[in-house]
Amino acid sequence: MKSTVEQLSPTRVRINVEVPFDELKPSFDRAYRKLAQQVRIPGFRPGKAPARVLESRIGRAPVLDEVVNEAIPAKYSEAVTAGDVRALGRPEIEVTKLEDGEVLAFTAEVDVRPDIELPAFDGITVSVDDVEVTDEDVAKQLDELRARFGTLTGVERPVQQGDFVVLDLSATVDGAEVEDARTNGLSYEVGSGQLVEGIDDALLGASAGETRTFTTTLVAGPHAGKDAEVSAIVTSVKERQLPEADDEFAQLASEFDTLEELVADLRERLARVKRMQQAMQARDKVLEELVAAAEVPLPEAVVEAEVGMRKHDAIHPFDHDEKRFAEWLESQGQTVEDFDREAREDAERAVKTQLLLDAVADTEELGVSDQELTERIVYQAQRFGVSPDEYVQRAQQSGQLGAIFADVRRGKALGVVVRQATVTDAAGDPIDLSDLFGEDRAGEAEAGAEPAEAGQKQ
Repeated sequence: MKSTVEQLSPTRVRINVEVPFDELKPSFDRAYRKLAQQVRIPGFRPGKAPARVLESRIGRAPVLDEVVNEAIPAKYSEAVTAGDVRALGRPEIEVTKLEDGEVLAFTAEVDVRPDIELPAFDGITVSVDDVEVTDEDVAKQLDELRARFGTLTGVERPVQQGDFVVLDLSATVDGAEVEDARTNGLSYEVGSGQLVEGIDDALLGASAGETRTFTTTLVAGPHAGKDAEVSAIVTSVKERQLPEADDEFAQLASEFDTLEELVADLRERLARVKRMQQAMQARDKVLEELVAAAEVPLPEAVVEAEVGMRKHDAIHPFDHDEKRFAEWLESQGQTVEDFDREAREDAERAVKTQLLLDAVADTEELGVSDQELTERIVYQAQRFGVSPDEYVQRAQQSGQLGAIFADVRRGKALGVVVRQATVTDAAGDPIDLSDLFGEDRAGEAEAGAEPAEAGQKQ
């Protein structure tokens, strides 16, 4: 087999392949066996008819079609490997010559990863928020812990923010009742924002037995994007009574004997959380600076695929009804054109990020260990509420195992950049993030969160 690679653009190549027929003998043998199973020829058991008898019965053309269809993918892969082509996506293949007994020739055009000149990582400087734990932060944490041990008591007064109410809900669209929206005896915390938009404002000031109605735009289901008239009947009102913050509560809610010890522990935990938030802010800002500093030619077909995926995900809750989707966008103060523009901008940014981090990983010769891959699988399985084995099966079925591997590798690449960048606090003092982005921890599950999402599509 002979193959050559033509560079059509920084992101696209044409591979020219010529395969002599003597290299196609294994493909011919498999084609004869396959076709012989499908064609019944008198005097021969299924699959046992000789090639010449089979060809005399069905002709040469079906055999050649079978051979070509089987051989081209394998020969294309060989040419990609031989030419060190970093292909992205599926190729566009065209058979240019098929001379029976002589040669099979075809071309394959495919997007490729471009060559990228990386900026100096140590030239990247970002500033992040200080790690500051205030008394108000600690008090809020303590109140949330007290709320877990609180009790609900019925009250004879109108609904206030933070009250718990029991509701009977129903809704209509254009006068017709929405069956999926009807529910009775629903417990809800007013002000939590966990139900439809507008319900919190509607419930404030209502008393038990009172009905409040309001209009909201449905965001899912068969009526997504349409205005619904919602009726909420308040059947009871309760307020949460918190236990006293004292030593007795500390012993009830924790392993500590005193409230002072509990508060100190809450402060320490908050400091760790804020430290992690600071590191994630540094990660995001460093990535933003890296992307802004690099010139990355974008493969158009890859970008289009990313745009298509984003549009598919956005319109899926509307049963792929473009009219309903457009109506919902309008209710949000946006047009289809606005959405399309933003989808393309987001897609271009995601693809650029992927290609850039892949280039960093190549330059740094980063690999992914079995342990790192296992950690990511366990992390993702927990996110989706399934077992690691089930998650792996799903990934295999959807062809996403390679994307998971790439995602971990990109996370490690970003860790390399963060370690070399200069990160300072609000006062301009350098921050040491080596404990969070050290060599052994660069591939943490969330290290490449943004590119991870987009990486699932390639």
